[in-house]
Amino acid sequence: MPRPARALATALVLAVGTLGAPEPGLGDAERADETSQTSDPWLRGVSASARGRFGEAAEAFAAAAAARARSGDAAGRVQALLRLAEAQQALGAHRDAARSLEDALPVAEGLGDPARTAAVLGALGSARLALDRPEEAAGLLERALALARQGEDGRLEAALRNNLGNLAARRGDYAAAAEAYAESARQAEKTEQEELVVRALTNAARARLLAGEAGKARGLAQRAAKSAQTLPESNSSAFLRIGLARVYERLVPGDPALRLGAHALLLGALGMADRLEDPLAASYALGYLGGLYEAEGRHEEALDLTRRALRRTEGLEAPEARYLWEWQSARLLEASGHPTEAIAAYQRAVGILERLRPELTRAADGSGASFRNSVAPVYFGLVDVLLRRASAAADPSQARALRVRARDTVELLKAAELRDYFRDDCVDALQQKVRGVEGVSLQAAVVYPIPLPDRIELLLSLPGGSLEQFSVPVSEERLRQEVRDFRRFLERPTTRQYLPHARRLYDWLIRPLEPRLAVETLVFVPDGPLRTIPMSALHDGERFLIERHSVAITPGVELTDPRPLDRAALEPLLSGLSEPVEDFPPLAHVPAELGTIRELLGGEVLLDEAFRRDQVRERLDEPRFSVVHVATHGEFRGDFAESFLLTWDGRLTGDELADTIGAFRFRERPLELLTLSACETARGDERAALGLSGIAVKAGARSAIGTLWKVNDVAASQLMIEFYRQLAQEGVSRAAALQRAQRALLADPRYAHPGFWAAFLMISSWL
Repeated sequence: MPRPARALATALVLAVGTLGAPEPGLGDAERADETSQTSDPWLRGVSASARGRFGEAAEAFAAAAAARARSGDAAGRVQALLRLAEAQQALGAHRDAARSLEDALPVAEGLGDPARTAAVLGALGSARLALDRPEEAAGLLERALALARQGEDGRLEAALRNNLGNLAARRGDYAAAAEAYAESARQAEKTEQEELVVRALTNAARARLLAGEAGKARGLAQRAAKSAQTLPESNSSAFLRIGLARVYERLVPGDPALRLGAHALLLGALGMADRLEDPLAASYALGYLGGLYEAEGRHEEALDLTRRALRRTEGLEAPEARYLWEWQSARLLEASGHPTEAIAAYQRAVGILERLRPELTRAADGSGASFRNSVAPVYFGLVDVLLRRASAAADPSQARALRVRARDTVELLKAAELRDYFRDDCVDALQQKVRGVEGVSLQAAVVYPIPLPDRIELLLSLPGGSLEQFSVPVSEERLRQEVRDFRRFLERPTTRQYLPHARRLYDWLIRPLEPRLAVETLVFVPDGPLRTIPMSALHDGERFLIERHSVAITPGVELTDPRPLDRAALEPLLSGLSEPVEDFPPLAHVPAELGTIRELLGGEVLLDEAFRRDQVRERLDEPRFSVVHVATHGEFRGDFAESFLLTWDGRLTGDELADTIGAFRFRERPLELLTLSACETARGDERAALGLSGIAVKAGARSAIGTLWKVNDVAASQLMIEFYRQLAQEGVSRAAALQRAQRALLADPRYAHPGFWAAFLMISSWL
C-alpha cells in the first residue's frame, strides 16, 4: 500500500530560523498566548506561529518588518524578515521566503554583525534548497558557516551544520549528510541547544536509514528519543516528536517495539499540541497515528484518526496537511471497499495540490523527497481507482466518463510535473493559448501509457472522440527494468541485443492497440521510465514502429498547440559548434549541416566563434525567426538549472536558456520549431527526460526536436538535412518529415541500427 513519502516540511524548516541570532522582543514572547490581539505585530506573529497559524504569522511579521523599517530599527527589521521567512516556508511558499531573505541580507550586512548576516545567509540557503537549487544553497551555507566561524559563534555553527546535512541529503550523499548532522548534534550539545540536538540526531538517523544502515539509524533514533524526553513543551518540540516517530516507523516495518515507540511519540506530541492549543501539530500527530493503523490493516480506526486530523485543520492555512490526510482517507476508503467515496477524497487531494502549484513539492529537511515520489502518487491513486471502476462498469457511457476523468487527471499531473521541473509560469502561459486537441487531426491517435504498481493501463484517444482502455498485466517495476535494458542496448550500435526488449515492449504497449490503429500518426504521452526511450524503435517482429506510423511525443495533450506548420513564414536561425570547446569533441559535420539547411530554407547562421551567448540572445530578440536550430553539445539533467547547451564562450545554462528562448511564449507568433540536434539526457534519468519532453513548452514553441542520447555526428547531420528537406515540401507534417528522415537512415546499412536514428524525438505539435 502506498505511503506518504514526503517528510513533514514544517517540522524541520524551522531548523534554520534565526540560527541563534538574538530576537527582539523575546522577553515578551512567553506572554504571546495572552496577547494575540495586541497591536504589536511582532507579538501577534509570535502568537500565530505558536498556534500553527502561519498565514496570520506571515502577515504580522511583514507588518513588523515594515514598522521597524520606518522607525530605523535595522536589527529589528532583519529579525522580523527572518521570522516572516520562517512562516512563509512553513506555508510552502519558498519563493516568497527567499524574497524576504533577499530583502534582509543587505540590511544585515550593513549592520556589520557577522552573526546576523550568517543567520540570513543560512536561512536563504535553506530556502534555495527547498526550491531545488542545491548549488546556490551550497554557496550561501558555506558563506554563512565561514562567518559563524569568524565570530566563533558555536550556536550558529551547529545550526548551519544541520542545514549542510540537509544539502548533502538532497544530493543523495547520505553518508556525508549523516556526518554533518552528527557534528551538528555534537556542537549543539556543547552550546546547550537541546532542540537542535534532537533535530540533528533525528536527521542523522534518517540519513543512515537512507544509506541502508538500519543499525546505526536505530541507535541514533533512540538517542534522539531519550533527549526528546527532557525538552520543554513547545510547538517545535511537538513537531520534533512527530518527525522522530516517522523515522521510528520507517526503521524496521513491522517491528513491534519500534511501532510502539512511534505510537508513544505521536501520542506525546498530540497531548503536547492540545495543551499548547496548536491544532496543526495535533493534526499531524493524529494523521500519522492514522498512518500507523493503516500499515497494520486497521482501516476503520485509521480512517477515524485521519478524519480527526482533517477536522483539526479547519480554519488553518494548512494545505499540505489537508492533502496528506485527504490522500490517506482515499486509500483507506478504497481499501475498505468504498470506491465512490475514495474517488471524492482523491479529487479533493488533487484539487489542493493544483491550487498549491510547485511551491509544495520540495522539503528543506534533507528527506530527498521529490515531486515524483511525494506528489505524483496522489494523482496516480486517483487514476488507478477511476480506471478500475471503468473496467468494471457495465454502462458504456459511465465507463467512458470514468476514462475521461482518468485522462484529465493524467493531464493535470503532466502540467504539475512540468511546473515543478521548470519552476516558472511557462505551463500556465501555454495553457491560456491552447485549444482542445481532440478532432484537430483526423490522422492521429493519442496513446497514454500509464504505469501502475500492478499493471500498465493504455488509454487510446482516437479521431472522432473515442477513448478506449486496455490493461496489460505487467508491473511498474517489471516495465522499468525492461525499459532500462532497452535503452542501454539501444546506445550500442554494434549489437542487436536491444531487439528482444524492443519486441517485448511492443507487445506490451502497442500490440493490444493494433486493431484500432488505422491512423498515420501516433502521439504518445509517456510517463516515468517511458520518457527515456524512443517509441519509434519498438519492434513487432518484422518492422519498427516508425515503419508503420509517424511518431511524436508530448508532455501532455493539453500542453500542445497543434497547428500545422506555417511554411510561408519560415525563417530559421541556424547555430552550432564544429570545433572543440571545453572538453567536448568537435562536431565536424555541423558546418555542412547548417549550410545545407540554409540552402533549403534560408536564414542566418551562427557558427563557432559567432555562436556566443550574447549573439544568441541578440538574435532571438528579433521577432523574425520562426525556427531555431542548434547543433551543439548539450545535456538535460534532473535539475533544469544545471542543464546546458554548449556555446563558443561556455555553457548556456538552463536558466539562461529559459531567459533566452522563453520570451517566445509571450509573442503573438510563437516559435514554430526548436531543434536541438546534438543534446542528450542522462541514461535512465526520468526527470532529465521530462525536461527534454517539455522543452517545447519552455521555449514557447509549437514543436521541438531533441535527442535522448549523443548520436554519431555524420548520422545526425544526414538525418537533420533530410528532415528539413522533407519539411520544406507542402503537405508534409513535422512528424511525417522526421519519420521519412529516420526511415532514410534505416535504409542505409551503415545506419540501420536504431542507435543512429531513434534518439530523435518529435515533441509536441506533430502537424
